[in-house]
Amino acid sequence: MAAKGWVEIDETLCKGCELCVVYCPVDVLILDKDRLTPQGYHPAALAKDGCTGCNICAVVCPEAAITVYREVKPRARAAAKTS
Repeated sequence: MAAKGWVEIDETLCKGCELCVVYCPVDVLILDKDRLTPQGYHPAALAKDGCTGCNICAVVCPEAAITVYREVKPRARAAAKTS
């Protein structure tokens, strides 16, 4: 089973450079052409399920506008508590 993740994009920082979209290995990010940020950019957005939480989008984002979250499996959580 593939890892599950999701991203949050701070639209006050996103300048629509599209690097996150280009480098997303599972192609789940898009530029939202229906919206504009207060600065006038089309922000990046999570378009569909399938994010693995790999963090590549956050690493390539020059504005540090992306926060990545990854679901922790219950077994891993229990093992971490006993360590």
